[in-house]
Amino acid sequence: MKVYEGIEKFHGVKNPAVTIGTFDGVHLGHQKIIEQLKEGAASVKGESVIFTFYPHPRMVLFPDDDSLKLLSTEDEKKELLEKLGVDHLIVHPFTKKFSRISYTEYVRDILVNKLKVKKLIIGYNHQFGRNREGSFEKLFELASVYNFELEKISAKVLNKVEISSSKIRKALESGDIKTANKFLGYEYSIKGKVVKGKGLGKGLGFPTANVHIDDKHKLIPADGIYAVTIEYEKAIYNGMMNIGFNPTVNGEKRTIEVNIFDFEKEIYGETLKIFFKQKIRDEKKFDSLETLTKAIAGDKEKTIKILSA
Repeated sequence: MKVYEGIEKFHGVKNPAVTIGTFDGVHLGHQKIIEQLKEGAASVKGESVIFTFYPHPRMVLFPDDDSLKLLSTEDEKKELLEKLGVDHLIVHPFTKKFSRISYTEYVRDILVNKLKVKKLIIGYNHQFGRNREGSFEKLFELASVYNFELEKISAKVLNKVEISSSKIRKALESGDIKTANKFLGYEYSIKGKVVKGKGLGKGLGFPTANVHIDDKHKLIPADGIYAVTIEYEKAIYNGMMNIGFNPTVNGEKRTIEVNIFDFEKEIYGETLKIFFKQKIRDEKKFDSLETLTKAIAGDKEKTIKILSA
């Protein structure tokens, strides 16, 4: 997959089949669109092109609202799209000026003059241009004017529920890992560097690696205890993770700590990728460290059963 940081660096391909969107998480709904995109490219003897944006439009249009957290970092998104076999990815800077482009200018100047679209594939609820005034109906009118094919993809439905990035975010924010993973089509993960912590876990017999996530926009699931697997130096290990404030010891800062089973290496400064399997329980304040230790031992037993199932 070829990646272009901005549309100016894209110099065209033969008969491009194009789709547009933020593709946060590259979930099953997105994957359906991408499969149709690839089929569309084959039908016109062309190549597949995704036109996406950075930063996320909401972060530009509502700069004082920090509530939006993303399912995938830019690097994660690129990795997911490459695995799906996309030919070309254009990551265009989203600015307030760009957001004010009318839908007719959007089609004429971007899709037609710059991308030279042969076939356009869009999701069922896609809107574009200033104030999201562009719709499928308006695209249909312009497709005949500019001589490109247009195809609309219906929503991907799982258990009678339409899949969307916002629904996956809500699932993760409530700790519902099973639903999130079903909608994603893969296991949700976070990646970060191991930093020094207070050493509480080691003192209790369950040493943990404290993980720092660089990207402040990356969504961290709800506080609690999770069954996870950990990727380190291309090897996979089982483990359990605590996200929260360590209330038993009156912690004041939210931390991410992972206990890696059967692992004794010093890994400060190293990068871990952690895959979420299932939530074990909510974080809880215990009346003593002894009670906490017993609870952690029980968490480990439950985790081993989940990961061995």
